[in-house]
Amino acid sequence: MYEIRKARPEDAKAIAEVHVQSWKATYQELLDEQDISNTTIEHRQILWETVLKLPRKQQPVTVIEENGSIVGFISGGKERTDRFGYDGEIYAIYLLPTHQRKGLGKQLLTAFTEEMKELGYHSLLVWVLTKNPTHQFYLQLGAQRIEQEQTTIGQGTYQETAYGFNSLNGLLAALMTKERQ
Repeated sequence: MYEIRKARPEDAKAIAEVHVQSWKATYQELLDEQDISNTTIEHRQILWETVLKLPRKQQPVTVIEENGSIVGFISGGKERTDRFGYDGEIYAIYLLPTHQRKGLGKQLLTAFTEEMKELGYHSLLVWVLTKNPTHQFYLQLGAQRIEQEQTTIGQGTYQETAYGFNSLNGLLAALMTKERQ
């Protein structure tokens, strides 16, 4: 049984574990080994401890649990560049590899989008490594490709693409349609 809830400060280690496991599995074919191996649970735990102390309006984090264990999360907040006309942004969305392609990402995105709407946001941007096939998830929900640029991860430089949802209401409608399919 899955439960979606708002993250709490004591979730930092579990979120870090999901983050690192999913990140390494997702990017093992997309990044150089040295850039992947630098990511540790200890470093991510410090990051999530810091994030989870912030006011929720600043960076909401939502988790999905299976039998009391966190198997995925999503976080975001204000769009960080102010260049594209979107007010919200997904900073991270990760599921354990064993829990991917089961509709849980849609559930997380739905809960997050509803909360972003409650917080006063109207649109959403997300950056995805260009070679990451998960960008199809966003395109199937109606995202528009906005721009590509270079990003540094570890010692390497990689291309990423921004995808945008002009309307949170439109995104929620697309998510509801996908749920019924």
